[in-house]
Amino acid sequence: MHPSEVLFQGKRQPLLLPACDHYAGSEKLMLKSMALQQELGPLFDITFDCEDGATAGAEPEHAQMIVRLLNDDGNRHNRIGVRVHDVDSPFFEGDLAVIVGGAAQRLAYVVLPKANGAQDVARAIEAINLHAAKGGRITPMPVHVLVETHGALREADAIAAQPQVECLSFGIMDFVSSHYGAIPGAAMRTPGQFTHPLVVRAKLEMAAACHAHGKVPSHNVTTDIKDSAVVANDAQRAAAEFGFTRMWSIHPDQIKPILKAFTPRLSEVNEATNILTEGKNASWGPISQNGRLHDRASYRYYWTVLQRAKLAGLALPDAAAALVNDPQPAT
Repeated sequence: MHPSEVLFQGKRQPLLLPACDHYAGSEKLMLKSMALQQELGPLFDITFDCEDGATAGAEPEHAQMIVRLLNDDGNRHNRIGVRVHDVDSPFFEGDLAVIVGGAAQRLAYVVLPKANGAQDVARAIEAINLHAAKGGRITPMPVHVLVETHGALREADAIAAQPQVECLSFGIMDFVSSHYGAIPGAAMRTPGQFTHPLVVRAKLEMAAACHAHGKVPSHNVTTDIKDSAVVANDAQRAAAEFGFTRMWSIHPDQIKPILKAFTPRLSEVNEATNILTEGKNASWGPISQNGRLHDRASYRYYWTVLQRAKLAGLALPDAAAALVNDPQPAT
């Protein structure tokens, strides 16, 4: 049996998404992002931004431009999503009618900002599904939710539990601002964002909610766009200390450092390959390697390491590729 069939019997396989979510707000930046994705491959996602990207008064034209780019041949990998206006905005329904209705089969996901709780998300999903069906989409439209309000944080578990939600993203600037000075502005960036108790609590609760439901926690943006070492450090800390598996980018120079930080090291890939190969040879029973016990619990961990490496575009050893490639259908 394929490892995915053996190791996750009765358990939900965790969702895996590219480790970087790159935001672009203007047509010029969107085209640059698409060109980079064509060059690197679908190693990172692109999110076209309606909320902060559109010029005031030109929201309908902005949405039409996004539809044109989504349906263009330049959207080679169908890994471009869109952040729409919030559910209470007068532009929310228009965004859905134009973008989801007009590019339902090319759109990778819809990002919902400023949700105040699970009810807002459920209401938005109902509207998204209506327009997606009108656009001819058969499969459910994936939804990403920004956690940036007190209500969304309080109901993060209920939001992550909704089947169509595949990712929660932490919106640090709105979250800090919502405390009206009780959290200092320095907590929007390093080191404060990793040390202030209220911000740490928010990140950990959101990440825990995601992992409880097999969803993807996405870390907030690094506002320093000139020093790639800063975004690399933020990404490493987000992954190693807070359990995030994805992170925002707001500048093309941030993409590669983020991908590198979230990609398993070659030594981890080799270790996972050796352990899973021995486990497979033992019919997925317990084994001892280098004096350490491994069983199906640890096999699931190492199988995920290989899946993340594959998603990041690493050239896997033949033995590893055989373990993570989709099982061939029975003939």
